[in-house]
Amino acid sequence: MKADNLEELISRSIKIRNKYHELEIQHHGSKWSLEEDALAYLTDAGLVGRNIMAQQQRWPKAGAEVELEHKLGENIWWLIILAERSGINIEEAIGEFLKDREKLLDL
Repeated sequence: MKADNLEELISRSIKIRNKYHELEIQHHGSKWSLEEDALAYLTDAGLVGRNIMAQQQRWPKAGAEVELEHKLGENIWWLIILAERSGINIEEAIGEFLKDREKLLDL
């Protein structure tokens, strides 16, 4: 399912994370901290690297193509969540980053 815009992706991401927080409270008595979210993101980022290696036949792993697609989406989701929990507007952060790179590279 393709999203129409970044604002929609952010809204959907936050709803999903809030539901996971409910499950964390139910199963563990508290929701994950921002630090735990960051560690989960880093784990998934590492899996992106491993799946890229497998896709390029540099690491033996079956099903890497499907998992790579999933993990890329999950990593973007985590970045949205980390930004939101850190009080950072991810739309503005991306916009500023792109503007800086474009200026640097004369685009």
